[in-house]
Amino acid sequence: MALTLAILLLLATAWVMWQVKQVMSVNQFRALWADFLLVLVALLPLGLLFPAGRSLGQASAARRALQSENLIAARVHGAEAHTWAWFTLGYAGALLLFLLFVLFFIANNVAVGRTFFQLELIANSFGLILKAFWVNVVIFLFAGFFSLVWGLVVAVAKLLPGKPAQPIRFIATFYTDAFLSLPSIIVIYLIGFGLPLTGIGFFRSLPLEALAVLALTLTYGAYMAEVYRAGLESIHPSQWAAARSLGLSYGQTLRFVIIPQAVRRIIPPLLNNFIGMQKDTALVNVVGVIDAFNQARIIASNDFNLSAVTTVAILFILITIPQTRLVDRLVERDRARFRQG
Repeated sequence: MALTLAILLLLATAWVMWQVKQVMSVNQFRALWADFLLVLVALLPLGLLFPAGRSLGQASAARRALQSENLIAARVHGAEAHTWAWFTLGYAGALLLFLLFVLFFIANNVAVGRTFFQLELIANSFGLILKAFWVNVVIFLFAGFFSLVWGLVVAVAKLLPGKPAQPIRFIATFYTDAFLSLPSIIVIYLIGFGLPLTGIGFFRSLPLEALAVLALTLTYGAYMAEVYRAGLESIHPSQWAAARSLGLSYGQTLRFVIIPQAVRRIIPPLLNNFIGMQKDTALVNVVGVIDAFNQARIIASNDFNLSAVTTVAILFILITIPQTRLVDRLVERDRARFRQG
């Protein structure tokens, strides 16, 4: 089966590359490097013949071992055959997805490619998009810092002990419940347009970027507070008792004993919230901030083409993927530490 699949993919890849060549000819695009690249891609499935052949060879060895009643060797060869077969299927699946993407890209005489990946427009608008993208980065940095501090304040308020602190706990709980329920775009819209309309001089003098930072801080402060609360509550009560028995006050216990331990445990979920906030900075365009998405929309409206928006998408991907990998590494490190006890 693996060998058959490899041969079929070889034929399919050759056919798709031929279709690409036909489209290039229709559009009068001729380049030696492009032809070389098409041939190279067409030959890629040849690499699948090696694991497929190994799978077939191991399967034959397993059958021979079975006929000679050597069950251990048969199982070993059978397992090897399955491993090589799955290796072939995995890479074949990836190649199949790539071929489908190529067919989608050249569909309707490359209309898809022209709509989303017009290289000339991407090159001409890249400077404007990059400059506007810096607005997203600045908003994200300020909102990230303020929400981190604000979230800790709210989490500590929710965990204050005793009946005198009950009103504070109620306000903190109401705040988190309310802002966890509200979509970010509604908060941005209400603050971005609503606060200047109140006529209060302080808010009227604030730039739209600052109002966007305020809206994101209030929204993601609630998410951060919940993460902090989970981290603080995960610390064993004996840590509290030991610190208080040494004479530390409630605030000193939080500052020197509980929070340092809790923060180490919640770094991955905090980073996940940062990634979410980073993507939500694109929502600030609803109040008129000229961020990357808004700039791309202006260019797309003028040129009737979405390639500039594709540039914004690529920029977000480029700055998000390293953070995602960092979260994965931190989670894996915590798991390793947990397994070691």
